[in-house]
Amino acid sequence: MIPTKRRDYLIQLLGEQPVLGINELTELLGVSHMTVRRDIQRLERQGRVLAVSGGVRLAANFRHEPGWHEKISARIAEKQAIARRAAAMIHDGLAVYLDAGTTTYEIARLLTEHQNLSVVTNNFRITTLLASYPQIELFHAGGRVSHENYSTVGPSVVEFLRHVNVDIAFLSSSSWHLGRGVTTPNESKILIKQQLLSIASKRVLVADSSKYGRFGMFCACGLEDFDLILTDSGLAATDRRSIVESGLEIETVEPDTAAPAALEAARSTR
Repeated sequence: MIPTKRRDYLIQLLGEQPVLGINELTELLGVSHMTVRRDIQRLERQGRVLAVSGGVRLAANFRHEPGWHEKISARIAEKQAIARRAAAMIHDGLAVYLDAGTTTYEIARLLTEHQNLSVVTNNFRITTLLASYPQIELFHAGGRVSHENYSTVGPSVVEFLRHVNVDIAFLSSSSWHLGRGVTTPNESKILIKQQLLSIASKRVLVADSSKYGRFGMFCACGLEDFDLILTDSGLAATDRRSIVESGLEIETVEPDTAAPAALEAARSTR
């Protein structure tokens, strides 16, 4: 069987069984472990599959992003660990963009002691939080309101961002992958993220590891468009290695698993 047909058959097999082990595939395809691993690596670069411990699964497509209330109570320890590392990059005097998202909201919570800091955002929850701190110069990028995520989207946001320059932009994503980049099922977010990449001196992706391997219909940008990827230590070692071998800068942070349940409950009510 020629390689292209073999890889197509591998995809077909995964359509019948969501996860397959390396040993299973060597028998089903009649090839060596090394050949199977090369096929998986090739398909993973294309964003069609995701390697897991001892095997492979199809990359996960999704059509609708979860709303704010669903996201704010999920993977809190991971988001807070990412936020702590991101906040350590911010010092007084900078102009910072915080993309709409619950991880960027956690970053905002750590900025309230800063002086002479400028923050631009399209997220109403971040705006409401920081509006109580007059020492922070705050700008909200107006546009059509996304009620599900308490943010603004669309061309009006892009137009506002054309007149702004920031030192660091922290971009969030509900789906990211080495092969497919940052994707979204929401077309109105694409131009916002692309504009952010063009106005920021430093561009940082902040996304927890559970979102790796998912993909939406629309591609916003590639991972190579970021100066740094911040995620948590739950990212599989093979995925991290592939990202590093591609020449990209990535940092993984360790979540505090001892975060009290009361704190999680408080997040879910916001």
